[in-house]
Amino acid sequence: QLQLVESGGDLVQPGGSLRLSCAVSGFTLADYTIGWFRQAPGKERKGVSCSSSSDGNTYYAESVKGRFAISRDNAKNTVYLQMNSLKPEDTAVYFCARERPAPPYGDRCLHSYSMDYWGKGTPVTVSS
Repeated sequence: QLQLVESGGDLVQPGGSLRLSCAVSGFTLADYTIGWFRQAPGKERKGVSCSSSSDGNTYYAESVKGRFAISRDNAKNTVYLQMNSLKPEDTAVYFCARERPAPPYGDRCLHSYSMDYWGKGTPVTVSS
């Protein structure tokens, strides 16, 4: 059964760090691009970062560049999102998703329409 399961969300103070994990099963992680998305209350879901399986490139939303880092361990079937210098505006439910198979095309993997399977999300709250 194909699954993506997020974990690691928590309540953290501004300036703090968290590492989210996305454990995948039912497919070979090395063959797929994976993205992280987030949805704040009352707002639309937006791409945060993604890791391309075809060329190894990584992409980031402007709002998280320099603070977040995506990585993958194909042997462990897990993708990580290291989040540093967290801000209250980073508060959201964070989702990981698998990109629909397609030729690589820049930062397309930051867009929800390119994804075919989603996890259920993990909540992150940044507050003092």
